[in-house]
Amino acid sequence: MNVKKTPLHEMHVTAGAKMGEFAGYDMPLFYPLGVMKEHVHTRVQAGLFDISHMVHVLIAGPGAADLIARICPYDAAGQSVGQARYTFMLTPDAGIIDDLIVTRLGDERYLIVANAGCAAKDVTHISAASESFDAKVLLLPRGFLALQGPAAAAVLADHFDVAKMTFMSGIEPQDSWFVSRTGYTGEDGFEIAMPVPDCVEFAGKLVADERVEWIGLGARDSLRLEAGLPLYGQDLSEDITPHEAGLLWAIPKELRAGGGFIGAEALEKCIQDGRKRMRVGLLPNGRPVRGGTELQDADGHKIGLVTSGGYGPTLEAPMALALVDVEAADGPIFADLRGKQIPMNRTKPPFVPHNYKR
Repeated sequence: MNVKKTPLHEMHVTAGAKMGEFAGYDMPLFYPLGVMKEHVHTRVQAGLFDISHMVHVLIAGPGAADLIARICPYDAAGQSVGQARYTFMLTPDAGIIDDLIVTRLGDERYLIVANAGCAAKDVTHISAASESFDAKVLLLPRGFLALQGPAAAAVLADHFDVAKMTFMSGIEPQDSWFVSRTGYTGEDGFEIAMPVPDCVEFAGKLVADERVEWIGLGARDSLRLEAGLPLYGQDLSEDITPHEAGLLWAIPKELRAGGGFIGAEALEKCIQDGRKRMRVGLLPNGRPVRGGTELQDADGHKIGLVTSGGYGPTLEAPMALALVDVEAADGPIFADLRGKQIPMNRTKPPFVPHNYKR
């Protein structure tokens, strides 16, 4: 397979990163600082993540809002300019094609930021739906950075006016640049998109700040897991509905019983029939339990699977997200580790409180 490289690839190599394949890209897994210290640094200062592998899709035209409302379960026409929204695209059976952040940039302009691993199917799905609307679908090649942590706002203030921005808002500070107060760590932070030729220079300015350290995918995963944030391909998939994933909060109540979006009828039926599986947070009693581990009841009957698991450096304990049978969710839960039952205590995510600026 031909592995792609982000515009910042050489910077990572020069910084001593351990590289590895992720979503078709050669990405930094960790740097000499190490996963544990990278995680802690993001929680107390500011971590810089290369997220240029993610996909930016611009929807523009008189029918842009209607197209968004067709592919995502919310009223895009009622979305304020500058507002970012967490949402997803659904199959006709209400499975999750991908989860997204959609920001309204103008009266007829919306920006979709999607997961790299879903790029091809996302673009195919959006383009097919767009044929019925007066809207253009444009892929934007960009460099994309995430600056996360309690010092992120102070660091970025040296470059852009972000003081008035709140969580889930976005601005275009200059031509072809985009800044949103969003992230995947549970901390206050920003995601910054820019033309590819500007990426190396801007990343260099940020990482030159003594408050900023490069952070790899290892710490990104432990940070998002502590924050209870799902990862597509593990905690979310086309075989999992928003109801099962605990994401109905992202769908307006008036659209849960019908709407014009793809998958509306199936979702309504899922809600009426009740879910058979549900996403839960678990605290393993002892060692970390990884994704794919079978969960059992006290009698050894399978009742679900761990979808994501690992150790939380801030939590100072192992943690996991799982899909379990609703009927067994309130009873004893055990992880089957090579025939040995490890007790799992149910808890409500996030495992570490969020620190967003509201």
